[in-house]
Amino acid sequence: MSPAADRLTMSDLACLRGERIVFAGLGLRVPAGGAVLLTGPNGSGKSTLLRLLAGLLAPIRGTVAWDGEPVAEAPDRHRARVAYVGHLDAVKPAMTVRESVAFWGGLSAGAVAEAAVDAALRAMDIVHLADVPGRLLSAGQKRRTNLARLFAAARPLWLLDEPTVALDRASVGRLEAGIAAHRAAGGVVLASTHAPIDMPGADTLRMESFAVEAD
Repeated sequence: MSPAADRLTMSDLACLRGERIVFAGLGLRVPAGGAVLLTGPNGSGKSTLLRLLAGLLAPIRGTVAWDGEPVAEAPDRHRARVAYVGHLDAVKPAMTVRESVAFWGGLSAGAVAEAAVDAALRAMDIVHLADVPGRLLSAGQKRRTNLARLFAAARPLWLLDEPTVALDRASVGRLEAGIAAHRAAGGVVLASTHAPIDMPGADTLRMESFAVEAD
């Protein structure tokens, strides 16, 4: 596969939440090393699209494919290639930072090696918090723990919903460096954020362009 080959493709996607069609007619092609910034007002479907791409929702129309293979034909294989970080931090109060990163990093992809967990902790500068239980973490520390899972397992598709929430500038910089390295290795990133985040060459997908007018 050439470096510019499309990895992720979406064709004529439509998604229903409750009784409302959130978006329709959405199409996008993302090459290896590509990044997409999702923009739009609240309720325009940014989080919904990320959840759909993560396999947590199913479209009512259209297809999503990875390397030309529709993900619906092999959902388990698709989930194993996805690293999804939602806008809420999935940090268990009783689990230590190390345990949380190891658990979430290995979900759907098998156990994560201790060295990979160590590398993930270093990537988000939380080595000193490794043995601290989640209930004692600040909001920013929880977010950094949540993001560390990205670095704990080699998954080519990163789906990030408001990843910079509660982060200071130094932590945003670490995330940006991780995104750049991931893309340089051929990975794909889709991110929804209201705060500035540096992803050079990223495309912008304006979700309001695919909104469906109510009757």
